[in-house]
Amino acid sequence: MRFGVTLPQIKRTWQEARAAAVEFDRLGFDSVWVCDHLYSVPMPTLPIFEAWSELAAVAAITERVELGTLVTPPFFRNPAVLAKQVATIDHIAGGRTIVGLGAGWFASEFEAYGCPFPSLGARLGALEETAQVLRSLWTEERTTFEGKHCVVRDAICEPKPVRRPSILIGGGGERRLMGIVARHADIWNNLAAFQPELGAKVEALKRRCADVGRDFASIEVSQQCLVVIAETDDAARTGLERAQKIYGGHMGAGLEEHGIWGTPQQVIDRIERHRALGCTLLVIEFFGRDTREPARLFAEKVMPAFR
Repeated sequence: MRFGVTLPQIKRTWQEARAAAVEFDRLGFDSVWVCDHLYSVPMPTLPIFEAWSELAAVAAITERVELGTLVTPPFFRNPAVLAKQVATIDHIAGGRTIVGLGAGWFASEFEAYGCPFPSLGARLGALEETAQVLRSLWTEERTTFEGKHCVVRDAICEPKPVRRPSILIGGGGERRLMGIVARHADIWNNLAAFQPELGAKVEALKRRCADVGRDFASIEVSQQCLVVIAETDDAARTGLERAQKIYGGHMGAGLEEHGIWGTPQQVIDRIERHRALGCTLLVIEFFGRDTREPARLFAEKVMPAFR
């Protein structure tokens, strides 16, 4: 079981983000993550750091954690330029980048920044083309790609990444989205909103893999999740109630029944339920103002059970 953790990004200072990244790296987490939004969700007026700029800085101050986005949509950036940016960050990191891709959904940020926001079908088409362009630029000497949404002509991406970055694709669509996962992804991420449906989503992905002849075991299953952890039952219950009020349906839906919360032993038991469904990577948002505090408790009393 691998454990990722989200970095401070919304209404936080760089000093806070830096301290958290260094501490998560020291504590033994496997990866750190940022969301790729131009506006804070659901309040656009809250300040938010741009995703890949923050990861470039974090790459320079950490030593072992992988660095990923959850998730980068098409139309924010030219995919060939994104490939070049990621290759550069991968050199800063020494081969630790993960590119998380998704279709995008928050129309306001696209429209305000002058980025196209076509239909979901078009965004999914662009997502698939982006995955193809990225992989080709990172592995081939030259890339020419004539797609409906992405056009690259005899493009060179040098230097190549130190390690070909893993491609994560996030989303819950059981037909077209998971078909793209089956064809192009190294990792599939189940959104927190679909956490109660993890078992059914895994079965759907298995069907899509069978459709295209992909070995399901070659795709890592990850779950975006909120984790509420405390030393005592009472403190955990108080944290759960607060988290449900703050996060609502976005991260808090079904949290009590299907989520990961409680004392360290209860958290271990709830992670085991996810592992039994095929999940081997958690992308965790710890509940708390200073997320280093619950992360320390998790690293001390939960992670050893899975190492």
